[in-house]
Amino acid sequence: MRAAQSDCKQQQNAQDWSWHFWPLVPLYPYNQRRTLRREIVKDTIWTFDQIQGILYTVVPIRMTAVRLSSGGLLIYAPVAPTPECIRLVNELVAIHGEVKYIILPTASGLEHKVFVGPFARRFPNAQVFVAPSQWSYPFNLPLSWLGFPEQRTKILPFDSKLAPFSNEFEYKILNINLGRGSFVEVALWHKSSRTLLLTDTVLAVPETPPEIIQLDPYPLLFHARDNALEEICDNPENRQKGWQRISLFALYFRPSALETVGIKQALTDMFKAPDKSKKAYFGLFPFHWKNGWQHSFNALRGNGRPLVAPILQTLILDHAPAKTIEWASLVSLWDFERIIPCHFDAPIQTNPSQFRQAFAFLESETSGTQQSLPAEDLAFILELEENLDKKGITRPPQPKSVV
Repeated sequence: MRAAQSDCKQQQNAQDWSWHFWPLVPLYPYNQRRTLRREIVKDTIWTFDQIQGILYTVVPIRMTAVRLSSGGLLIYAPVAPTPECIRLVNELVAIHGEVKYIILPTASGLEHKVFVGPFARRFPNAQVFVAPSQWSYPFNLPLSWLGFPEQRTKILPFDSKLAPFSNEFEYKILNINLGRGSFVEVALWHKSSRTLLLTDTVLAVPETPPEIIQLDPYPLLFHARDNALEEICDNPENRQKGWQRISLFALYFRPSALETVGIKQALTDMFKAPDKSKKAYFGLFPFHWKNGWQHSFNALRGNGRPLVAPILQTLILDHAPAKTIEWASLVSLWDFERIIPCHFDAPIQTNPSQFRQAFAFLESETSGTQQSLPAEDLAFILELEENLDKKGITRPPQPKSVV
């Protein structure tokens, strides 16, 4: 009887967490995505966390719902509309009113864009607003061809006073032309709660793994190992160790403390691995960490300060430093006390000055309080940027902005 009940529960969970369009952006956990809702500001702001990643390098991806003073909800950066996710949203709808606005705050973030059309179809009365300069690869296609509802999808006006929700929100748009497409970020400020919503530009790295990732700790335990021969063991220390290494993977690609293992050694270790299951990639674990990787993590985390991801620092924002600084300065004029980004930690308890300081790396003269990242950890991304520039995929970075 218990076995039958367990099987029934597993089937129910599989249906509740199902995301059938995962092949469009084939990221882990593929067709099964759990959703965790948290109330950030009482009866006003809620976050909906899921996870995504490659090779078990998983990080949170986050949607935010804001209650409108006139009734209804505004949704910022939808996540996968699984049955569980929609049920959690509808619980708020039953209390606060229908979803009125859905915001896509990026043009380049495919991991955000792919969810908007399916999410909007679940709320047919909502108006959909997308960031300007939308593009697709290899061909620029109409938004309706990408699944956006044609009759109710609009481009966000550059002037936030022209948006129908301007009485409660202001926004500033950062738009950087990278050649093949644009990087766009819409910073949305909810005035009454003093909350700033961001997509990718600023984040904070928690010391311990986020709750959504601990619902299934296997990726954490996978990366906590030092080599392929080590058993996977679940304990708080390994969960934290795995999370800190995942953070370095995700934000640096290849930090200085990470060494890849040669093919011959990797295959030898794979055959000796204690777990050769498909879940464990058949025992393949082609890297190991050098002593001192914790120093790299501590420098990256910076005690939880607001941070521009190293990938954005070197591959995106340095292509338009003056424009980025101008945008960050305008955003810092708002009176906010917390930031909710779409990735890593949330909320970030901070202030406009600390937000502005996160962009000091783009300035030619910076104050002594700037916390720079270790040059050795940035080396791989800088080399990658140079190669992309040589191939004409991206444009060379511009000189830093003069303070």
